[in-house]
Formats: sequence, structure tokens, C-alpha cells
Amino acid sequence: MGYTVALTGGIGSGKSTVANAFADLGVNVIDADIIARQVVEPGTPALLAIVSHFGDALRLPDGSLNRRQLRERIFANAAEKSWLNALLHPLIQQETQRQIQQATSPYVLWVVPLLVENQLWQKADRVLVVDVSEETQLQRTMQRDNVSEAHAKQILAAQVTREQRLAVADDIIDNNGAPDAIALDVARLHDSYLKLARQADSQEKS
Repeated sequence: MGYTVALTGGIGSGKSTVANAFADLGVNVIDADIIARQVVEPGTPALLAIVSHFGDALRLPDGSLNRRQLRERIFANAAEKSWLNALLHPLIQQETQRQIQQATSPYVLWVVPLLVENQLWQKADRVLVVDVSEETQLQRTMQRDNVSEAHAKQILAAQVTREQRLAVADDIIDNNGAPDAIALDVARLHDSYLKLARQADSQEKS
């Protein structure tokens, strides 16, 4: 398995901006959110299982998953949430491993918003946290998603704390400043990850 750097951060922290900067340097990016959507595309066994379990209301007229309806069903129901996780997590993990095996860059960037919540950090060789203040998170989330401050605070409260994320970090990018400041941090970390990946590769071969 290739050298894996897990990238995480809270909502509004700028994970996508950072991931895109790594991609611009030729790094293969594997995004858990994209994979989570792929495993429930129309016609997939997972979508059929969800519709069979929850009913036809979970399928939109175009055959795709009604995500909003699904979120509402599991939001206040721990048993249904557990059922869904038991169905989807193995599929997401399987597809993630497949994409890691097919990667061609010296290391891969694995973007996992819920890395800490789902205790997945041990599956990576290195953890990179994009860190911003709570005030910045609130402002960006309200602006990006066009939601009220109360709703943005609700979303933040449902995620792990900033301290919990930083506790598992090997590397941190402070993204409170201007977006163009990220490029320098990413270039520095990229060099570091290339060296670490080479070391890991030579250890495997020796």
C-alpha cells in the first residue's frame, strides 16, 4: 500500500482549497465524500438496500438518492444511523483501498472530513489538519452555504472539537489568513511527504 497522508479539518476550514493545491503538484487526491456519493449512485446495491430499508421516498425521480430525506431519517435515530454506517462504511473503505492501490504519485492525499469522528487516523501514515478559528468557520459556512449563524453553530457542535482534531495531527496548516498563503505551506509539506514516502518505500524493500 502506498504512503498515505490523511487530510482533515472542520467545516469551513478550507480542506478543498488545500487538497486542490496538492493536486496541482501532481499528488493523487482520494476524497472520502466523493467515494461516499459514488457507492450510492443509481443502480448500486447500496442504493437498492437503502430504498428497500427506508422506502421509495429515499429515491428521487431521476433515480438518485434523496440525501436530504436520508439525513432527516437518521439525524435523530441512532439505530438507523448505525444501520446505514454498517452498510456504507465497508463499501467506502473498499473503494478507498482500491483507489490507493491504483495511485501513481509517490504518496496519496486522503481527504476525510470525519477522520477523527470515525477514528480512521490510524489508517494513515501521516495526518494533516487544516486549522481555523471557530469564528472563521462560522463566517465561511454561513457565506458558502447561505445558512443562519444558529444553523452554522449547530453544524459545528455536531463535529469533534478543534482540540480533538489537533490532538491527532502530525502537521497543521493554519488557514485563517489569505488563500494564497496556503501555497507555501503546501509546497513545504509536499517536499517533506516526498522524503517520508521515499524512506517508507526503501524500508519496505530492504
